[in-house]
Amino acid sequence: MKKVIKNIKNNIFLNKLNMDNISERIGEVKIGRIISRVSVGLIVLILASGAFGIVGAGERGVLLQFGAVQDKVFGEGLYFKIPLAQEVIRIDVKIQKDEIPASAASKDLQIVTSKIALNYHLDPESVNRIWQELGKNYNVRIIAPSIQEAVKAESAKFTAEELIIKREEVKEQIKANLTKRLLEHAIIVDELNIIEFEFSKAFNEAIEAKVTAEQLKLKADRDLERIKIEAQQKIAESQGKAEAIRIEAQALQYNPKVVELRWIEKWDGKVPTYWGEASPFIGINR
Repeated sequence: MKKVIKNIKNNIFLNKLNMDNISERIGEVKIGRIISRVSVGLIVLILASGAFGIVGAGERGVLLQFGAVQDKVFGEGLYFKIPLAQEVIRIDVKIQKDEIPASAASKDLQIVTSKIALNYHLDPESVNRIWQELGKNYNVRIIAPSIQEAVKAESAKFTAEELIIKREEVKEQIKANLTKRLLEHAIIVDELNIIEFEFSKAFNEAIEAKVTAEQLKLKADRDLERIKIEAQQKIAESQGKAEAIRIEAQALQYNPKVVELRWIEKWDGKVPTYWGEASPFIGINR
């Protein structure tokens, strides 16, 4: 009987051990499933976060698939892409400004250096082509060289003096030339300004001497004109006096009393003492 009871106790103990093992295994399975679900969730979250993005104001998004540029261009706002396989490059299409120094020779072979201020923007619908052909350094690769060529081409049509006098016309011609060049690469010119023109020291001295000579010539012309006018005035004055004398002589010839009239006009009314009681007027009774 004792042996039977002992066997029963042993079986109960073994069954308890088995139940504990089963519980532990069930717990391990649950933990494993939880860990697996969390891992899957994290992976999905990571992939989902890489699938969406935002293109900011004044930007466009260039879509790359395994590094190759696609025709798709994303506008401003939210976009979706395939994680790992696709990438979006954001490109600024707002108006930008570059200041580029340029050297050229004028029509009369004077060296002129200038600084060009250019306002431009990228064609929003063609940013994928710009990225494919020029990359992000488009201002160094195409804009600066194009400005140099446009300035050289148009400066050669004007003399150095005309570059100064016709500055606005020169600017418009450089702008038209540059607009045509950059438009081939989907870059649009908004405005162009010539900040400064600089010439050689010798040319500046020659211009200064020319201006001085012109000023001296102008002064000499003014002086000559003044002298001519003064001479004409003197001639007119002399002619007037001569004419007056002629008229008076003619009057004397026909009327001797004119002498007495002139004397009377200049007389102050006083009789000289040495005349005594004599009348100062010849032929006039007292």
